[in-house]
Amino acid sequence: MSQLDTMSVNAIRILSADAIQKANSGHPGLPLGCAPMAYELWMNHLNHNPADPEWENRDRFVLSGGHGSMLLYSLLHLFGYGGLSKEDIMDFRQLGSKTPGHPEYGHTVGVEATTGPLGAGMGMAVGMAIAEEHLASVFNREDYPVVDHYTYALGGDGCMMEGISSEAFSLAGTLKLHKLIVLYDSNKISIEGDTDITFSEDVTKRMEAFGFQTLLVEDGNDLEAIGRAIEEAKADRERPSFITIRTQIGYGCPAKQGKASAHGEPLGIDNVTALRNTLGWQYEEPFYVPEEVYNHFRENAREKAETEAAWKVMFAAYCQEYPEMEALWNQYHEGGKKAAEALLADEKLWVGSGKADATRNVSGKLINQLKDLQPNLMGGSADLGPSNKTIMNGAGDFTGDNPGGRNLHFGVRELAMTAIGNGLLLHGGMRAYVATFFVFSDYVKPMARLSALMGLPLTFVFTHDSIGVGEDGPTHEPVEQLAMFRSIPNFHVIRPCDGVETAAAWYSAMISDKTPTALILSRQSLPAVEGTSREALKGAYVLDDCEGTPELILIASGSEVSLAVEAKKELSAEGRKVRVVSMPSMELFEEQTSEYKESVLPDGVRKRVAIEALGGFGWHRYVGLDGALVTMKGFGASAPAAKLFEHFGFTKEHVLKVARAL
Repeated sequence: MSQLDTMSVNAIRILSADAIQKANSGHPGLPLGCAPMAYELWMNHLNHNPADPEWENRDRFVLSGGHGSMLLYSLLHLFGYGGLSKEDIMDFRQLGSKTPGHPEYGHTVGVEATTGPLGAGMGMAVGMAIAEEHLASVFNREDYPVVDHYTYALGGDGCMMEGISSEAFSLAGTLKLHKLIVLYDSNKISIEGDTDITFSEDVTKRMEAFGFQTLLVEDGNDLEAIGRAIEEAKADRERPSFITIRTQIGYGCPAKQGKASAHGEPLGIDNVTALRNTLGWQYEEPFYVPEEVYNHFRENAREKAETEAAWKVMFAAYCQEYPEMEALWNQYHEGGKKAAEALLADEKLWVGSGKADATRNVSGKLINQLKDLQPNLMGGSADLGPSNKTIMNGAGDFTGDNPGGRNLHFGVRELAMTAIGNGLLLHGGMRAYVATFFVFSDYVKPMARLSALMGLPLTFVFTHDSIGVGEDGPTHEPVEQLAMFRSIPNFHVIRPCDGVETAAAWYSAMISDKTPTALILSRQSLPAVEGTSREALKGAYVLDDCEGTPELILIASGSEVSLAVEAKKELSAEGRKVRVVSMPSMELFEEQTSEYKESVLPDGVRKRVAIEALGGFGWHRYVGLDGALVTMKGFGASAPAAKLFEHFGFTKEHVLKVARAL
């Protein structure tokens, strides 16, 4: 290691330690231990251009151990990303700063993914690697490798303990994602102490079993050994690679090195001084980096800019030789609006078939319509494709031998599936959907939360949406899940009542730029409801009205909308003025103007009944203190669906009883 390399590695360490100390908050252990591997990767192997962070063919780097964010911020600052200044480094973890406690996608230039929960970055990296493989199969031509890059993920023992990493890596090995390279910071320390108390397995053998090439670097400070391992990983064209790098947490701080106390608290002023002395860092001024180190990073950044420039020359020639591929490239990178507009223009979708059908079936037909309108649409199910109706006919399966396939088979891995869906969108050039039974969305939720936090328009297809699941019983009957997803900020939940509203749901999902959408779909057939229309795009609308001001409003979603309509007919025959409101999406409704919301749910009409065969949490927002709920209060039961709806009160007679009581 040259003196300049040593100074550069230590600059990363010192900046990290100083920022954490100034904030009096943070995690110094990972940056101090991982600085050499991160420096070697970014300086000598990672294709990136700080002057153009969005370059399509850059290598992707995901810091899965997001608590070590100062490692990433130090790299971004030293390489000159997005004007990330020394003042930004000094503002670590402060309100509104560019350097929040964990890396946040879309907030800090150069951050490829929001990595808070451990292991999440590993799953998203797998999604990025899938996107690279697929796009390469679509666009590359002889002498024109326009999509040709690697995905690197760096994480530690915590990431490897989390189940999501095993889910994701099991699939990555099966799919032979050879451009995925994982750097494993193996320091044998977690918050509670030595990992021997909780984590005694042979991680290398586990990764070998998953189908990874496994490599070992004994000394985490040996740049040459780290570099050799990375090049060996890149040379394997059949397997993803897993590089175990032995490190010491808190390296260079005598009182903390190798100890759990180095993980999640500032070193302390005296220990920061001791760190400087141990590393031979002769500059006492906090945040000071000598100009020769800055120049070293700047020169490397200029070289990397030349790599992109060469790619652009190749891409221009490619576009000239293959103009049809240039047009396709642009279509892949422009989002889903054109496909959504084509749906909107298809009049037959908006008049309804007049036939009863399960909304999952309608969704399946729409997916197969969208696959031709949106060639970069890719997705699949957690081993439930035939039940979720999410298979794109004739689109092929994505496998290690067929990267051009568009159907993803995730296996029974809901958590990793969602992280992978996020990774597909983070990579760029793709639209994605994931699917499972609605009750299993409990396994989806942590990564769905990250979808919303990152502003990714991932589409979730959740079928078997209520007690209508029937004989499988309460373990398979969602009750509280709808309220759970409705509680997530920046998340659209749409539960359509028939084919027309299902078309609206898919249109809304495809037109979304920065909001994920969950489609909540029925297993059982639902009648085509008279009056459903494009108005469903507003989240709620008057489906069946009365003359003059209503004295009662029935509000329902999904399978209960037709029930509300039937109850209204009888109440109207009794001389009651009743309005039926279909509310497929509370979130879309809340985005409308106050005038529109008042036109649908007038403040003066206080007698309201909400009807939904799921838990009632959240509905009081619309029925108020004077209203009533016809919703689930327990976990369901095992019986045919029709018997369950009757047993739990989702009948016209019970709705009438509740309405009359008002």
